[in-house]
Amino acid sequence: MDETTLQFYRENAEAYAGWAKAPSTRLRGFLALLPSGASILELGCGAGNHSAVMLAEGFSVRATDGSPEMAEIASRRLGHPVEAMRFDELDARDAHDGVWASACLLHVPRDELAGILQRIHRALRPSGVFYASYKMGENDGRDSLGRYYSYVSPEWLEATYASAGAWLELTSETSVIQSFDETPANMLNLVVRKA
Repeated sequence: MDETTLQFYRENAEAYAGWAKAPSTRLRGFLALLPSGASILELGCGAGNHSAVMLAEGFSVRATDGSPEMAEIASRRLGHPVEAMRFDELDARDAHDGVWASACLLHVPRDELAGILQRIHRALRPSGVFYASYKMGENDGRDSLGRYYSYVSPEWLEATYASAGAWLELTSETSVIQSFDETPANMLNLVVRKA
């Protein structure tokens, strides 16, 4: 992970948690792909808005965030443990039916993403479902707040996923969101299943 980006979330955890928007409309579709009571790993849970829905629906949730400060805020809000864990610290094997990574893996440097995807692949049980969203583009860079982003094309992302394990693509769609720095971002939302 990029240290400057991690530091931003550590120093601005309260403000970011206060800004956090309603859960993604894609969450319901993701949950519908999982068995009742399934085990879900959420990466980059932020303020815990998505985990709150998962818990309310009866899923077993392992919520994580790279910022200890954000993890503490989410844990208080959820009344549920939230682990401070960076993506490169994930070492679970065949442990989860689903992995939810909404607008967080986009902070992983391009040359490190395949390794993180391999860790996610290992953490999933056979036929496990994985959702992630990325900012679209061709390069990397920083926003006005100093946060690092890797901007990816669908073709680059497909090749990177293929290098990190066997996946079956379920859905791929684009959307536009408003970022924390109030700029619009073109997003690629990808749902795959561990083959």
